[in-house]
Amino acid sequence: MEKSVTALLADLLESYNRIGGINNIDGLNLPSKRAVAQICEDLLQILFPGFHDEEPMAPDRITQLTLSRLLSFAERLRGEVVKSLRVQEPECPAKRAEGIVLHLVEKIPSVRALLRTDVEAAYEGDPASKSFEEIILSYPCIEAIAIQRVAHILYLEDVPLVSRIMTEWAHSRTGIDIHPGARIGSYFFIDHGTGVVIGETCEIGSRVKLYHGVTLGARSFKKDDDGRIKKGGKRHPNVEDGVTIYPNSTILGGETVIGARSTIGANVFLMTSVPPDSLVTYGPSDISITSKRR
Repeated sequence: MEKSVTALLADLLESYNRIGGINNIDGLNLPSKRAVAQICEDLLQILFPGFHDEEPMAPDRITQLTLSRLLSFAERLRGEVVKSLRVQEPECPAKRAEGIVLHLVEKIPSVRALLRTDVEAAYEGDPASKSFEEIILSYPCIEAIAIQRVAHILYLEDVPLVSRIMTEWAHSRTGIDIHPGARIGSYFFIDHGTGVVIGETCEIGSRVKLYHGVTLGARSFKKDDDGRIKKGGKRHPNVEDGVTIYPNSTILGGETVIGARSTIGANVFLMTSVPPDSLVTYGPSDISITSKRR
């Protein structure tokens, strides 16, 4: 086997020279997906102490244990942030990464305050929920939202790679795809969650509830003179306070606004704004059934 594989090595190495764009052989030291995944695991322990531990957390050890975890988390995250910053700015000083990480650590208490509202929204919004413990331990939306809220802080500090790896880690575990750029208010609940997509420039108000399969996406992409998609710009909808969006609805466009307290029924496709206090449905009268034989 070794002899056969060795004979094929030359072709593979030649492809490294011939096919560019997917190699990083002699380039920058990029952020490690494996390291960021472990950082996310540890972050959940810091955000929800006692919920992601195998052993009970003794009250007399909480100060020392939290300090140890926080120092380890901050140091490892600093290393990955340095790598991310140096992709765009090779000479970026490590001191800048340290400042970004310290700013994030400073924000953790306020993130926890927001997550407390998210857990409460899940408890109040789901009649099947029995306790906060059940929600924190088993509801995928809490994990996805927790990681996104922290990744959003890094996104605002222009650390795109690490923040995106974090939310994609949560996506792979929960089936909920929230871009780190999305701005999300308090008391946010995603029921079931599977297949939810929330784009980078979405702005979501407070007390918004989404069901599975909801997409808050882009309507179209502007292109330059060479036909390439232009980056940036407002591409995703705004969802105002108190909105509920039922399963498998798709809402597209940067100019689309779902007015406060509106309800969007299941399977609705929207590319236009909706005024406050609206009810949007897709009813049986709109369904056409045609014989396949014809």
